[in-house]
This record gives sequence, structure tokens and C-alpha cells, in this order.
Amino acid sequence: MPRPKKKGLDYFPLDADFFSDQKVKILKARYGADGVTVYLYLLCEIYKNGYYINADEDFIYVMTEDLNMSVDKVMQVLTFLLERSMFDEQLFQSDAVLTSAGIQRRYQAAVRERAKKTPIEVGRFWILKKNETEPFIKCALFEGFSQNNGGFSQNNKGFSREESLKESKVNNIYIYDNPELDKVFRMYIAMRNNNQKMPLTEDQVNMLKEELDQSGETDEERIAICKKAFTSNWKGFYPLRKKKKEEAGSKNLFHNFDQRKNVDYDALEKKLAYKNKK
Repeated sequence: MPRPKKKGLDYFPLDADFFSDQKVKILKARYGADGVTVYLYLLCEIYKNGYYINADEDFIYVMTEDLNMSVDKVMQVLTFLLERSMFDEQLFQSDAVLTSAGIQRRYQAAVRERAKKTPIEVGRFWILKKNETEPFIKCALFEGFSQNNGGFSQNNKGFSREESLKESKVNNIYIYDNPELDKVFRMYIAMRNNNQKMPLTEDQVNMLKEELDQSGETDEERIAICKKAFTSNWKGFYPLRKKKKEEAGSKNLFHNFDQRKNVDYDALEKKLAYKNKK
């Protein structure tokens, strides 16, 4: 029985000027050592598996346990990494997959020697263009390459990154004016699409948007609710805390007695003084 082909790396190159990179400097300035730790952890996981990872809910929870960090902290750093294009944001939104063009360039450089003997086949998560891809990397999306069963043919729309993005974004109908709220909502929709066989319909996305709007009074509350729904794999949105019921009039601290309004305390004091003289 032939040994399975190795896709991942035992080690990966890290530039000597890693900490001189402007994006890494901002990452460290905003999130300290935790931010750098999250980034390096993700790179290790990606190269260990090849050139991408599926960052689904289970992966996030395992990661928080490994790093002894809160889910909220990890998601804040991950959102920053996506915003700064340190990972491909569109691919994460559509398939909850983490990779980048730079990661794939370093990957193909690292596998050069072994791939010359046995070419490595890649699929729809390969984002480098044909002219950027080395000959020993056989991409199913490029013309002139298909597997024996034809399942990875370029004409097969099921393996087109562009088609995947179009289907999962539902024509961009769920856009918020607040960029952060828009981003976390898209991440939630991508998670839902990734966890089910069929992508959400336009009506379903509209209903989820209305549900989120009603669950929070401010954008800050809606962002927190959406993050909680993402990390908890909720199928809907729920308020993070119960709203206090507004009672008519002032609060009665003495539940067994009715409170009086507009009490004449001067008259009451005189009445009590008169009774005491008797």
C-alpha cells in the first residue's frame, strides 16, 4: 500500500525582519504579545496542513484552549488580520478558510524539491494566478489540467472560487453602514453557509438581518450579539441580557404598600408633633 502524499510542511521560513513589518508592528501595538501569538499559531497550523486551514467553530475553540485566551480576544485579532489582508478576507467570508497569496508563495517555494518529483495538486482554495504558480503545482482551476474522474475540471462551477463567493454572499444584500457590524455579520453568514449543505437564501438573510436589528438597540450591542452568535454557532440572534421592564411611575421599594405621590411633609410633621403633645 503506497504511503499517503505529504501535503504539509515540517517547518516554514520566517523572515528575519518579521517584526519590522508595518502590519506586524500595528498588530503588536494593538494586541500586544497575544496578537503576535495568534498570528504565528495560525501560520503554524496552515503550513502544518499545507497552504490553508478551515477555521470553523471547532478550530476556534481548540485554538483558544491551546493559547489560553478568550474567544473574544482571538476573534478580535482574527478580525484585524482579515482587515489588514494578512489573510484572504473573501475566502474566509465564503468558506471560513484562512490562507493568503503570500502564504501560498512561501508554500510552493518550500515544497519545490519534492514537488518536482511528484507534482502537488491543489483545488479551489488556491488563489495565486496561473502565471504566479510554479509548474509543479497542478491547480484544478487552470486550463489544461483535470483529474482522471473529471471532478476537478475547470468547467466544473462547483470548484470555482468566484462562483463560491457569489453564491455565499447572496448578492451583497446584507450590507450595514457600520463597517465593523457589516464585517461580523458577513462572518456569521459565512459560518452558517459553511455548516449546512445549502447556502442561505436571500429571504433567510433578510430575516436574520431584521432579527439582529431587533436584538440590540445600538450597533455596539449588535456587534457583540453577532460575535457571540458566530462563536457559539447560533442559528439566530438573541439579546445578550434581558431588557428591564419599564414600570409606570417611580419604583416602589415597599412591595406590600402603595407609594404616595406629592406628600405634604410639612403638614405630616405638624400632625405627628400634635399627637406627641397629647
